[in-house]
Amino acid sequence: MEQGKDRKARRITSAFVAAGVTLGVAGGLAALTTTSSNAATAAGCTAVYSTTWDSGSGFGSQVVITDDGPAWSNWTLSYSYAGNQTLQNGWNGTWAQSGHTVTVTSAAYNGAVASGGTVTPAGNFTYSGTNAAPTSFAVNGIACSGTVPPTTPSTTPSTTPSTTPTTPPTTPPTTPSTTPSTSPSSPGGGTGHVANPFLGATSYLSPDYTGEVNAQVAADQSSNPTLAASEAKMAAFPTAVWMDHIGAITGAGDSVHHGLQWHLDQALTQQQAGTPITLEVVIYDLPGRDCAAIASNGEIPATAAGLTEYESQYIDPISTILANPKYSSIRIVAIVEPDSLPNAVTNQSKPACATATPFYESGVEYALNKLHAIPNVYNYVDIAHSAWLGWSSNMGPAAQEYAKVARATTAGFSSVDGFISNTANYTPTTEPFLPNSTLQVGGNPLDSAKFYQYNPYFDEYDYDQAMYTQLVGQGFSSNIGMLIDTSRNGWGGPNRPTSLNSAPTTVDTYVAANKVDQRPFRGDWCNQSGAGIGARPTVQPYGASNHIIAFVWIKPPGESDGDYVTATHSHGDPHCDPNGTNTDGNGGTYSTGSLAGGDVPAGQWFAAEFQQEVTNAYPVL
Repeated sequence: MEQGKDRKARRITSAFVAAGVTLGVAGGLAALTTTSSNAATAAGCTAVYSTTWDSGSGFGSQVVITDDGPAWSNWTLSYSYAGNQTLQNGWNGTWAQSGHTVTVTSAAYNGAVASGGTVTPAGNFTYSGTNAAPTSFAVNGIACSGTVPPTTPSTTPSTTPSTTPTTPPTTPPTTPSTTPSTSPSSPGGGTGHVANPFLGATSYLSPDYTGEVNAQVAADQSSNPTLAASEAKMAAFPTAVWMDHIGAITGAGDSVHHGLQWHLDQALTQQQAGTPITLEVVIYDLPGRDCAAIASNGEIPATAAGLTEYESQYIDPISTILANPKYSSIRIVAIVEPDSLPNAVTNQSKPACATATPFYESGVEYALNKLHAIPNVYNYVDIAHSAWLGWSSNMGPAAQEYAKVARATTAGFSSVDGFISNTANYTPTTEPFLPNSTLQVGGNPLDSAKFYQYNPYFDEYDYDQAMYTQLVGQGFSSNIGMLIDTSRNGWGGPNRPTSLNSAPTTVDTYVAANKVDQRPFRGDWCNQSGAGIGARPTVQPYGASNHIIAFVWIKPPGESDGDYVTATHSHGDPHCDPNGTNTDGNGGTYSTGSLAGGDVPAGQWFAAEFQQEVTNAYPVL
């Protein structure tokens, strides 16, 4: 599958100070399964405690705290356990424990909570014996008393607890949410078109990907059983099915990847009675596809005839299959044309992109029309990532471009259910030790560092929140949902910083010491050395009121981004050559950051990459 991605880091020459984009007051983990709950209320605050997984020796917990009085500029939560529960790590605040008492102090990004606002600190603990929930809480010294009965606890953990802080674990995606859908279910388990297709649904596990994973596990079992055990866990997480060429629709000529109808039939066999199931499919074959890349160039030319071919031989057959009534109980999440419209915004100086742009716009319009007409299909349009469209000179025009295409569709803005960032890319979801891009170090803001080049958005969380505001401002519904592809953006392993290093005195050294993104150049995108599996696919990772409705794995981890030209073959992309370089447009030259031995065509299995990504997973597998 041609899944390589071009990641152009476009610079601007003057500093831009980001408007006050905060991480929001509804941050925290919203687990697919809530296993126990205590709620307490008082005049000044409400606290709702729940466990998100419990293995019998460890558990995860979260506390949703609501400000019922005047606004807080900062907050401190305190509560006590009756047993030997011991803190391992936590996020959405600074966690500490003294004896039985746990305290959580607000972080720099979530201290301000408006009256009626909420924030959700969460953490991991170990214990032995009984894991009784705490019964009293206080926020800023205000007691929150009273309880509600707990629900029945689970004995299945969501994931092995991480030994380092800041990134929440997730629950296995095959466990259905306990939160009901916003629409009533039909007898077959389908629902009306809902705001969040992942909520209340199980997730399709591709047997194709499971087969790739299991083959690697078998290959590594004798030489590295510990690694093989971690690799085996990857088969339990959903990945997307890529329709990256016309032949992929039927699976013709591919001994590994089956066709679309086969996957839909498999999803029906996996579906639990009365419960919807989600299946993610990538729509990815525009005329002149990926005009600024080579690894992922498409098969259809950027011509009027090519547009007709795209519509009649690609989109029409896909939509015909998806519209089959037998699949109406499947919530089909369509990821629409990665990297297409971003190229229309930033790469018009490239003749190939200037030529392709009108076909991109017409092709996406046609795809949205056909897919939106199918009630159980949900359209999520690709918005690249923060390192591409994060500059003010790119973000505003990008929102205008998406609005232009949406307005041209039959249903207008309603043809788009939401947007996805970081598709097949490596940008971290959060930069926990770099929360403030305007922080002054040595008299300069952090975003002036060479790694960021005055791009104020260091991670996908901040970028998605800002893009949401821009898109709604252009006319999209406030109900649009934002997805983040976290399949390979974990950046764990020995090089990941575990605490803030405040010693460096220049912006470049400060950023280098504290960023979790270990790429030499933020524009590097092909088979990145040192990358790791990111947060697991999760519904509502920051709570029900946050615009980010799910973490997803669109790029199947272990499948290559692209090959490069060698003495034995002429096809390839220099961005994938581990001995090559990338330039930043500002006179800087950097390594491609590509993994050695990565001369593997896009979409084919790259064993060394998969082994590295599992080893460097964050949270750990």
